[in-house]
Amino acid sequence: QVQLVASGGGLVQTGGSLRLSCLFSGRSFSMYAMGWFRQAPGKERDFVAAIGQGGEPTHYADSVKGRFTISRDNAKNTVFLQMNSLKPEDTAVYSCAAHIGGTYYNYQSYAYWGQGTQVTVSS
Repeated sequence: QVQLVASGGGLVQTGGSLRLSCLFSGRSFSMYAMGWFRQAPGKERDFVAAIGQGGEPTHYADSVKGRFTISRDNAKNTVFLQMNSLKPEDTAVYSCAAHIGGTYYNYQSYAYWGQGTQVTVSS
């Protein structure tokens, strides 16, 4: 049974940084491309970033390009999201998931969602 546990969220000021981690267990991590999504209160779940099985390719939402970096360590079964220059509009619950087919940008292309970690950016 696949499990994903996200961590690393917190409260940070505008312009600050956070590094999210997502630990994968239950199957072979390197078989899956991975993605990060976020959902703010009252809003839809939005794509943030995705990464291929071997670390490439990477894909980013336009809103985070140049500020966020997705990476993975297959030896540690972990995918990361480095978030720099954070803005109040980045405030959301961030979740990781395993890509199972289809476009990287659609949450329906993913399965095995983690529980999410809260990121709050104060102005």
